[in-house]
Amino acid sequence: MSVTPSAVTVIVPTFNESGNVNELVRRVGDALAGTGSEILFVDDSRDDTADVARAAALTSAIPVRVIHRERPEGGLGGAVLLGLREAENDLCVVMDGDLQHPPETIPELVARRDEGGFDVVVASRYTGDGDASGLSDRARVFVSRLSTLVTKSMFPIRLREVSDPMTGFFLVDRRSIQLDSLRPRGFKILLEILARQNLHVAEVPFSFAERGAGESKASLSQGVKFLLQLGNLRFGRMSVFAIVGIVGAIANLIIMAGLQAVGVEYVWAAIVASVVTIIGNFLLIEQFVFKDLRATATTVWTRFAKSFSFNAVEAVVRIAVLYLVVSTWHVPSVLVAAVTLVLAFIVRYVFHAMVVYAPRKETEAALEDSTGV
Repeated sequence: MSVTPSAVTVIVPTFNESGNVNELVRRVGDALAGTGSEILFVDDSRDDTADVARAAALTSAIPVRVIHRERPEGGLGGAVLLGLREAENDLCVVMDGDLQHPPETIPELVARRDEGGFDVVVASRYTGDGDASGLSDRARVFVSRLSTLVTKSMFPIRLREVSDPMTGFFLVDRRSIQLDSLRPRGFKILLEILARQNLHVAEVPFSFAERGAGESKASLSQGVKFLLQLGNLRFGRMSVFAIVGIVGAIANLIIMAGLQAVGVEYVWAAIVASVVTIIGNFLLIEQFVFKDLRATATTVWTRFAKSFSFNAVEAVVRIAVLYLVVSTWHVPSVLVAAVTLVLAFIVRYVFHAMVVYAPRKETEAALEDSTGV
């Protein structure tokens, strides 16, 4: 006796994918016709992707809905989280809109879930007869393999049954996950889901296809966001602050060494490098470390003034120490600068957490009123 497959909501986060929408809707519709399933586009595009999706809905074999976000929050991960909240069905399949995730694999994900009652079913490039041949070049294959290895090494227990935690193609039962616990910062939403709680996970293989129309969204900035997301999941907010600090420290040393190489005296080189990296670090921690605290903190210019003032004072002290140590003990200036940057890290984090991003007084009062304190 045949069993009717469970109905699913296929969540497709899109950014400028208008050239792929019609083919995607047709293929998903063919794969899920008669199951009571739907397609939900969560669109952050600047082109006509949302309009194309609405037009495709008129001829689709299954219902199609479109949510267009004028102010995207959380990137692709935020789009998926919104889709999980708005889905008509508890079982949700997440997939990209570029046709690299074959819609014909969706029934296999559903069947695997139905037979085992799994919380998550991952479509994997690295199990069974799956493959990653759709990656554009060997460099991307290497990066994918390396990032997978690093990720699994950081979560050896929760990812022990997962060969492809970096995939963007998976089925999840939203009743099994705590949506409010998710803090999407980048595009690896599956990693966010798996790392935050213990789930019953299965896999099915799939072949990663070549992109349809449009251009890949992979970039250096996406790589940086992934590292920050990984650090935050594994070690918390302070680790992301540390990563930003490391990036700033490296930039500081490079700028300082470069200025010295063209004849700038080391003290002046250190001053210029410090000013540039203080500004750069503030912009990074605004976006990646304390973003969730900005709404209750003071204005951005007040935060910047506090941050810049503290870092300027810290830099003066650090440069004074630099001058004293170099002139007295003749230690290489770049080495001394590196040591003092490391020593300043903890004090800098505490100041930003407790002062720069402290709640406004009116916010504190409102919290006290609401809690009866």
